[in-house]
Amino acid sequence: MSKQSILVTGGAGYIGSHTVRRLCAEGYKVIVLDNLVYGHIVSIIDDDVDLFVGDVGDRELLLKLFNRYEFVGVIHFAAFAYVGESVNEPLKYYRNNTAEPLTLLEVMSEFNCTNFVFSSTCATYGEPDKLPMTEDQPQRPMSPYGRSKLMLEWILKDCDTAWGLKSTALRYFNASGCSTDGEIGEEHDPETHLIPLVLQAIKGDIPELTVYGTDYSTPDGTCIRDYIHVEDLASAHLLALRYLIEGGKSIQCNLGTGVGVSIREIIDAAEAVTGRKVPVRYGERRPGDPAHLVASPQKAKDILGWEAEHKDIRFMIETAWQWMSQ
Repeated sequence: MSKQSILVTGGAGYIGSHTVRRLCAEGYKVIVLDNLVYGHIVSIIDDDVDLFVGDVGDRELLLKLFNRYEFVGVIHFAAFAYVGESVNEPLKYYRNNTAEPLTLLEVMSEFNCTNFVFSSTCATYGEPDKLPMTEDQPQRPMSPYGRSKLMLEWILKDCDTAWGLKSTALRYFNASGCSTDGEIGEEHDPETHLIPLVLQAIKGDIPELTVYGTDYSTPDGTCIRDYIHVEDLASAHLLALRYLIEGGKSIQCNLGTGVGVSIREIIDAAEAVTGRKVPVRYGERRPGDPAHLVASPQKAKDILGWEAEHKDIRFMIETAWQWMSQ
């Protein structure tokens, strides 16, 4: 029996590459499309993966791929994801995150490929009305990045109505950690994720960690977020794909642990894991940073059968430290 073929856009990126490994381990034939602006060839470590360098808006390349492979589904990661940059360069984000995927969806429609797993974000919500955050909360994104992702969620719903596209929009919270075997990890340029920045400060790669705001209405005054290990995210994408292939309806799901961790707690845990102090500078709040964001992952558990395996923040930091110490 031949392997089912899956197209993974952005598959050389952080979350994409971990998902590609999981798909390969489960017996899928994986084809990666990545322009390598932020992705890394070295993150594709399975020999059976076919990598094509290009953009999701390149119709000729997409036609070549869809004629060559009989895709049973697409997992779409390819996106720009710097919130601050999106405020300064909104058109860059609307073009890349919202407009270019339209070409991909058009080609999918032409080839009757109707299963689409979408890497969305909790940034589509904005300030939460209640905690933990459920999928029925109003979506009021506070940045062009969040709006670019929400627009594509709307487009996916319209495509379902028009030609039967089935999608799972996975709204994940704070991706963290690296592969447990240390083979692949997290490498952004510039780096904006908290845990790598904390570890970079410990290593001396950056002079200090800046903590923005210590006067939030949280127990220790610093922001609280829901951190989810990257391999748990990979598992969720696999289950979402299977759900669609088996005939599931279009859904939107939060991906998180349901556990909130403050910046101060991250620093304390990193110091415990490494045995070193974090050089810290305390600054003013950044505009648009909510005090408290924690997911309710109940819907993903009920529909996809998914639950985060790794909920201990120290484990997430340990895997990141293992990767960064190589």
